[in-house]
Amino acid sequence: MVANGTSRYSEILLPGTELGNGLREVMSAGESNPAATPTACEDIQGDGRWMSLHNRFVSDSKDKEPDVLFVGDSLVQLMHQFGVWRELFSPLHALNFGVGGDSTQHVAWRLSNGELDNISPKVVVLWVGTNNHGHTAEQICGGIMAIVQIIKNKLPHAHTLVLSILPRGKLPNPLRERNSQVNKLVQEVLLSLPHASFLNVDPGFVHSDGSISHQDMYDYLHLTPQAYQKVCQPLHAHLKSMLDKPAEN
Repeated sequence: MVANGTSRYSEILLPGTELGNGLREVMSAGESNPAATPTACEDIQGDGRWMSLHNRFVSDSKDKEPDVLFVGDSLVQLMHQFGVWRELFSPLHALNFGVGGDSTQHVAWRLSNGELDNISPKVVVLWVGTNNHGHTAEQICGGIMAIVQIIKNKLPHAHTLVLSILPRGKLPNPLRERNSQVNKLVQEVLLSLPHASFLNVDPGFVHSDGSISHQDMYDYLHLTPQAYQKVCQPLHAHLKSMLDKPAEN
């Protein structure tokens, strides 16, 4: 709390609106938080791949009935290329809407523009935030919470599971510190929401000397097959317990 008695989340939350169980809605209006403003990814390279992926996801969803939807950046996208997807998540009837390089504002745009319109998953797994370069931890938290609100609006019976942003870089660095702070903020805000929760999926990638091994993150950001196993085994168990619970609605 700050001196005037208001929460530090005044930077994240909009006064006068409601989100879930009495929580003020995430800052998502105008240009106040670029991480929370739905924005299509700029086609810098000129090949239209990002929009093509989005359109494919919208099309793919029209004949699918997933119980679980994964959405996020390259850590979600690349999961689909490894054995853990076929072994653990395909049996759960999961769809993968991951796009490499996506930040929170890009995911917010995609979900606001058709990717959720034809499906009714029981659980949406959200893994995003590490690519939000130039944004503060508070802004990234606001972006994640804006996505949670979009999911709630479009899929009122779904539960959103927000995964922790992983540490990055071989040695301690500002981005690793920022990601850790985002996790703390998101975890605290989600405690107030019955339709969303937080899961720490870091199995301990940072060693006692502060380093991350290339055997876990081959480029000190993206996961190796063995690291995906470390992350996804407990994630799978958590999802299975969620799906096995009787529906509350």
